[in-house]
Amino acid sequence: MLNSLSGRFLILTTVFVMLAEVLIFVPSVARFREDYLLLRLERAQIASLALLANDMIEETLEAELLQNAGVYNVVLRRDEVRQLMLSSDIPSPVTATYDLRNPGAWELIRDAIVCLMSPGDRVIRVVGSPVQEAGQLIEVTMANGPMRVAIIEYGINILLLSAVISIITALLLFLAVRRFLVKPIKGVVNAMSSYASAPEDARRIIQPSAGVRELLDAEIALQSMQTQLTGALKQKERLASLGSAVAKVSHDLRNILTTAQLFADRMELSQDPAVAKTVPKLLGSISRAVNLCESTLAFGRAEEPAPRLDIVPVDGIVSDVFDSERLSASEADVTFRHDLPAGMSVRADAEQLYRVISNLVRNARQAIVAGGNAGEISIAGAESETEWTLTIADTGPGLPPKAQEHLFTAFQGNARKGGSGLGLAIAAELVRGHGGALELERTGPDGTVFRIRLPKSVVMLDAAAE
Repeated sequence: MLNSLSGRFLILTTVFVMLAEVLIFVPSVARFREDYLLLRLERAQIASLALLANDMIEETLEAELLQNAGVYNVVLRRDEVRQLMLSSDIPSPVTATYDLRNPGAWELIRDAIVCLMSPGDRVIRVVGSPVQEAGQLIEVTMANGPMRVAIIEYGINILLLSAVISIITALLLFLAVRRFLVKPIKGVVNAMSSYASAPEDARRIIQPSAGVRELLDAEIALQSMQTQLTGALKQKERLASLGSAVAKVSHDLRNILTTAQLFADRMELSQDPAVAKTVPKLLGSISRAVNLCESTLAFGRAEEPAPRLDIVPVDGIVSDVFDSERLSASEADVTFRHDLPAGMSVRADAEQLYRVISNLVRNARQAIVAGGNAGEISIAGAESETEWTLTIADTGPGLPPKAQEHLFTAFQGNARKGGSGLGLAIAAELVRGHGGALELERTGPDGTVFRIRLPKSVVMLDAAAE
């Protein structure tokens, strides 16, 4: 309750209203004291007028008049003559004199505070102006104790009334806040929870209805976000379904193309010149189609498996890649060279590292063959305190500007005609899985250089896996 918005608002409202009442309390007490003293002066003046009407009154009547006025002595100045109108014994000397003829606000507040802070029954003198201009001045002596008691009772009543007003005001504000703020906010929270349980259900998107402008703006923004998210989720589902379908089609198509490739291989033995001329083109087209299907199947996996990190020698992996590519480049003038530090090993998944290096070397070989000139592919290694570096360089014609723009983006970074654009995207993803990075260092007419960076820190690898 107290930790809720409405509960805290209730407490703060009560505190602030009480604070306001306290600020009003001090001037109110000062005004009450002034009215109390003026009333005593007025009663004393009435008693004096009774004496003026009858010069000779009994002592008992005089005492009764003084008691009724609440004073000890009454002095009235009339016609420039100061007369002691009524008098009685004063229990103690006068300790203070207060002039009410033209008091200031701060003076009244100060005197009221002094009165409250001064216990005991002191005798004070009060000077004021007679009502109805019945003289120039009236002066009385009186006890301070009864006035102090009356002020305390008045202050207690004021504080109790302030407390009641504060509680009622806070309660009304509490109900108003719950009605106009807390309830709409809970509605937004419930709508968010409902949407989170089934974000694909468009019926759960919030419908703005708040009466408060700020909350209405929040609901409109939430509605827009939920609408976009629902659309994105539906699109993701459609893309996932499409990807699954493409993978299935690619799998079946690859099998069909493999069969067609076998028949094309037999046709290559035909003595018919037209068939012999057509078969190489047919085999090239079928090979490109098979490669596209295999790349699509590889990229269409939900995710690459997490790398099984181990310390593996680089020389063996590079040698396997070169041996495989030499078979494919048997008819082309392509040489392979590596410059690796003796015994160089890296922390990596051997199979995935092989796929990355093989992809880069194969792309380099194909680029050199497509250029029609002799070329060289080299792999160099280096090591620092924080990482291992493998540099794959070729002397091919370089990457076209269009391929450089989306080099590591699937289906867009194809550097040669007929390519799928998946090889570099998959290679970059595999390197990121190791916590490293695959970068294009440079490319141009004199060749292309890629760099593989693998961190030595296990913490960095763990963070990258997450």
